[in-house]
Amino acid sequence: MRAVLQRVKSASVTVDGEVVGVIGQGLLVLLGVAKTDTAADRDWLLSKMIHLRIFPNAEGKFHHSLLDVRGAVLLVSQFTLFADCRKGRRPGFEQAADPELGNDLYLQCIAWLRAKGIQTETGRFGAIMDVALVNDGPVTILLDSTDRG
Repeated sequence: MRAVLQRVKSASVTVDGEVVGVIGQGLLVLLGVAKTDTAADRDWLLSKMIHLRIFPNAEGKFHHSLLDVRGAVLLVSQFTLFADCRKGRRPGFEQAADPELGNDLYLQCIAWLRAKGIQTETGRFGAIMDVALVNDGPVTILLDSTDRG
């Protein structure tokens, strides 16, 4: 799994003119699922994400986690995080999960976060989405479950 975490003051997702997800302070998370991903990848990535100390303390230093600040998550499925651009001019997506696996793990991520008591809003899997955000910092972090040790 790959995730782009963006610390935000607010973020929203709109599909066909309808706002389907909106949060205040927290993380906008663009989530890509690989065809080889498992529950272990999900658990590692989500645990790392909610415990990363990327929110500032009174001195402005990274000191607090998403849990500490009681932030929300806007989780948006993003298969293009597995784009392979090494050859030619058109990206390939052979490493991205098929829609069935991708949606299943995406739904598992939503349930996992909500079970931890984190306000979790979503985009719509497979839809063309307009994503809006007010970046905080900006702070943008890349996570890849293949990096776990």
